[in-house]
Amino acid sequence: MTVSVSPLVEMRNVTRTFPGVTALDGVNFNLLAGEVHVLFGENGAGKSTLISILSGVYPQTSGSVKLAEKEVAFASVADAKKHGVSAVFQEFSLVPTLSVAKNIFLGNEPMIGPFIDRRRMERDARKLFADLGFNIDVKASVVSLSRAEQQMTEIAKAIHSNARVLILDEPTASLTERETETLFRIINEAKARGVGIIYISHRIQEFSVIADRVTVLRDGKLIGTVAMGDTTAEKLVEMMTGRAIGQIYPTIARAPQPKTVLSIRNLKAGGVNGVDIDVRAGEILGVAGLVGSGKSRAFRAALGLAMIHTGKVELNGADLTGAPTRRFLRNGVFYLPPDRKNEGLMLSATARHNINLGLLFRDEIATPVGISTRRQNVLSSGIGRKVDLTDAYMGRPIANLSGGNQQKALFGKGFGQDYGVYIFDEPTVGVDMGTRAALYRLIKELAEAGKAVVIISSDLPEAMHLAHRLIVFSNGKITAELEGEEIVESQVLSAFFQHDAA
Repeated sequence: MTVSVSPLVEMRNVTRTFPGVTALDGVNFNLLAGEVHVLFGENGAGKSTLISILSGVYPQTSGSVKLAEKEVAFASVADAKKHGVSAVFQEFSLVPTLSVAKNIFLGNEPMIGPFIDRRRMERDARKLFADLGFNIDVKASVVSLSRAEQQMTEIAKAIHSNARVLILDEPTASLTERETETLFRIINEAKARGVGIIYISHRIQEFSVIADRVTVLRDGKLIGTVAMGDTTAEKLVEMMTGRAIGQIYPTIARAPQPKTVLSIRNLKAGGVNGVDIDVRAGEILGVAGLVGSGKSRAFRAALGLAMIHTGKVELNGADLTGAPTRRFLRNGVFYLPPDRKNEGLMLSATARHNINLGLLFRDEIATPVGISTRRQNVLSSGIGRKVDLTDAYMGRPIANLSGGNQQKALFGKGFGQDYGVYIFDEPTVGVDMGTRAALYRLIKELAEAGKAVVIISSDLPEAMHLAHRLIVFSNGKITAELEGEEIVESQVLSAFFQHDAA
């Protein structure tokens, strides 16, 4: 780490209030040139507010912000960029209808006289992506890219701006392991040039690889700043949540003789090369594997969300091979998708309206002339309390809630009916440890009530801690099935690459 005499960024006693809410309360934060400083905290802790102030989204209510020892007050995000502060937010700022190259150079296009030099723009964009190690078609429109490719484009755009301060908000949430390694290489190169990097992530396992210091926020207040070399993941979780990591993952009882309720045999689909899976009542089946291993594709194909090439799917003894997804839902299967914004929730509707969608087939809300809104709201309020969403949150548009509260609402849809099988695909993506603990308790209740639960997760500690039985995918195949004490990290990691070695 390159240590400077004075901080590159110094924020002192920063407070930001919104109507009825103090989002930041007298927070001190500094960033040195040539370091990666992690901001860590639960959803709603104040991380996004802090970086929004620094990147010019809105000003602080009180306190001061200095950049290279000069007090600054940015009028906009564009103003912050002019001063060398560039941010990559969770919500992308790309123009969907423009090409990748045009997005990279937007507002700073190379010119030939009064005209844009498109050839040079595309040539320079190709060189930028080649230098970064990202394989992206610079002529493609952003709307045609995958989320991971859009993430790479945002990162490339920020790197291209030659920022002195680079802010990365959950940058690896959509990246594969290989793409994450490439990003870390880029970050280390930026550090070597003296760039100060603020890094926000819930993936605590990344911190030991990338972080120099970690600042922990809770409820808008500064809990502390520690050198990464002087702390552990367990200590950081305790600082963030106020409780030990052992209290995050609950002990979950397993049915003495779990009965198979969902049977998948010799399933072949896109990216899935012939797998057999048993999902059993009163048991949690963990499904692990690297991004692209086929772990999600297998279940999406089985549930009718993707085409099956060959194989057989039975639910409670009935053959539902190739059946539409609605038949699985009607017959007692709940599927929680990994992308809550595009597949799971209606963002313009309130949390209550989203949960009410899960109640549409409940007999209690039916009347001779339609649906009883009063009965529906009574039931949804009960579900809101169950998933820890207060009535105040229930009435807000889902788009205005934190990622953790959005995920709670998505879970709430699963309690609208008495499902027998719950398939959770990346159930805690982008969710802090405190919210995770609440969601894990809901999963525990389901399994101990005799429901069949599947947890598909790229978060290895999550899959390992919650599963009674764990299957591991690699290159579209199941390379291991482990139970109880067999579920250890060395066994699982070995199975991640077993098919590659073969």
